[in-house]
Amino acid sequence: MELFDNFEKNKLSSAPLADRIRPEKLEDFLGQEKIIGPGKPLRQAIEKDELQSIILWGPPGSGKTT
Repeated sequence: MELFDNFEKNKLSSAPLADRIRPEKLEDFLGQEKIIGPGKPLRQAIEKDELQSIILWGPPGSGKTT
Protein backbone atom coordinates (compact mmCIF):
# COMPACT_ATOMS: atom_id res chain seq x y z
CA MET A 1 0.00 0.00 0.00
CA GLU A 2 1.38 3.39 -1.04
CA LEU A 3 1.01 6.62 0.90
CA PHE A 4 -1.08 8.29 -1.82
CA ASP A 5 -3.17 5.31 -3.00
CA ASN A 6 -6.42 6.65 -1.59
CA PHE A 7 -5.63 10.34 -2.06
CA GLU A 8 -7.77 10.89 -5.18
CA LYS A 9 -10.74 8.98 -3.76
CA ASN A 10 -10.56 10.82 -0.43
CA LYS A 11 -10.02 14.16 -2.13
CA LEU A 12 -13.22 13.73 -4.14
CA SER A 13 -15.33 12.54 -1.22
CA SER A 14 -14.26 15.47 0.96
CA ALA A 15 -14.58 18.08 -1.79
CA PRO A 16 -17.39 20.66 -1.57
CA LEU A 17 -20.63 19.65 -3.28
CA ALA A 18 -20.17 22.34 -5.95
CA ASP A 19 -16.83 20.79 -6.93
CA ARG A 20 -18.25 17.27 -7.03
CA ILE A 21 -21.22 18.10 -9.29
CA ARG A 22 -19.65 20.82 -11.47
CA PRO A 23 -20.05 20.02 -15.19
CA GLU A 24 -16.82 18.81 -16.77
CA LYS A 25 -17.78 19.14 -20.42
CA LEU A 26 -20.22 21.20 -22.47
CA GLU A 27 -22.57 18.21 -22.90
CA ASP A 28 -23.11 18.13 -19.11
CA PHE A 29 -25.06 21.41 -19.20
CA LEU A 30 -28.84 20.96 -19.38
CA GLY A 31 -31.53 23.31 -20.63
CA GLN A 32 -29.33 25.64 -22.65
CA GLU A 33 -29.88 24.29 -26.17
CA LYS A 34 -30.62 27.77 -27.56
CA ILE A 35 -27.15 28.84 -26.49
CA ILE A 36 -24.89 25.78 -26.53
CA GLY A 37 -26.75 23.44 -28.88
CA PRO A 38 -25.01 22.04 -31.95
CA GLY A 39 -24.28 24.77 -34.48
CA LYS A 40 -25.11 27.61 -32.09
CA PRO A 41 -22.72 30.59 -31.88
CA LEU A 42 -21.46 30.01 -28.32
CA ARG A 43 -20.73 26.33 -28.97
CA GLN A 44 -18.94 27.20 -32.21
CA ALA A 45 -16.78 29.79 -30.44
CA ILE A 46 -15.89 27.32 -27.68
CA GLU A 47 -15.10 24.51 -30.13
CA LYS A 48 -12.88 26.80 -32.22
CA ASP A 49 -11.20 28.14 -29.06
CA GLU A 50 -12.21 31.66 -30.10
CA LEU A 51 -14.14 32.66 -26.99
CA GLN A 52 -12.68 36.00 -25.94
CA SER A 53 -14.85 37.10 -23.04
CA ILE A 54 -18.44 36.79 -21.99
CA ILE A 55 -20.78 38.75 -19.73
CA LEU A 56 -23.26 36.63 -17.81
CA TRP A 57 -26.40 38.19 -16.40
CA GLY A 58 -28.94 36.61 -14.10
CA PRO A 59 -30.43 36.63 -10.63
CA PRO A 60 -28.30 35.90 -7.56
CA GLY A 61 -27.72 32.19 -7.04
CA SER A 62 -28.16 31.20 -10.68
CA GLY A 63 -24.55 29.99 -11.14
CA LYS A 64 -23.01 32.83 -13.13
CA THR A 65 -19.64 32.49 -11.42
CA THR A 66 -19.33 28.75 -11.79
